[in-house]
Amino acid sequence: MAVLPIRIMGDPVLHAPASPVDEITDEVRTLVADMFETMDRAPGVGLAAPQVGVSLRIFTYSYAADDGTPWRGVVINPELWIRPLEPGAPDPDEESEGCLSFPSERFPLRRSDEALITGIDLDGAEVRIQVDGWRARILQHEFDHLDGVLYVDRLDDGDWKTVQKIARKRGWGRPGSSWMPGVDDIDA
Repeated sequence: MAVLPIRIMGDPVLHAPASPVDEITDEVRTLVADMFETMDRAPGVGLAAPQVGVSLRIFTYSYAADDGTPWRGVVINPELWIRPLEPGAPDPDEESEGCLSFPSERFPLRRSDEALITGIDLDGAEVRIQVDGWRARILQHEFDHLDGVLYVDRLDDGDWKTVQKIARKRGWGRPGSSWMPGVDDIDA
C-alpha cells in the first residue's frame, strides 16, 4: 500500500463531479487500500477519491464512537438522502468541521443531523448506512467531494473571505497543490 498525496483546494479534480465506478477491478481495490492508509496517516475520518487525484465516486470513512466502537468502511457510487437543515446559523462549538483538502483549519457549517447513504462495497454488495450526528456529517462531507464541492464552498461570506486569505497566503489556490500526510508540514 502507498500513502497518496492529498489534493489541496485549488486542484481542479476537487471542483468537478466524479465519474461512477463501472467495475470493481484490482486497480480500484488498490486505490481503496491506499485511501485507507492515506486517511489514517493524515489523520482523517473520511477521504474521497478526488482528494487523492482520482475522479471516481468512492469514499472511505473511519470513526470511533464515544464508547470506542469502530465504524469503518468504503462506499462506491453512493446516493445520499438527508433531512432538511434546521434553520439558523451553525454553532461554532458543535458544528465545525475541517478537511484534508484545506488542512489545519476548521469552520462552522450547518449540516443535516440525519443521513442515509446507499451504494456498494468492494465486493459489490449493497451498502445502506443510516446515521445521525457526527457520522451523518462525515457522510455528507465525503459525498460533497464526489460532486466537486468542498466544505469551504458552503461557508458564509465572512468565513469564505477568511478561507480565500488563508489559501492565498499558503499558495493553495493553484492547480496541482497537494501535501503528503506524515511527510509535509501543512501549517505553512
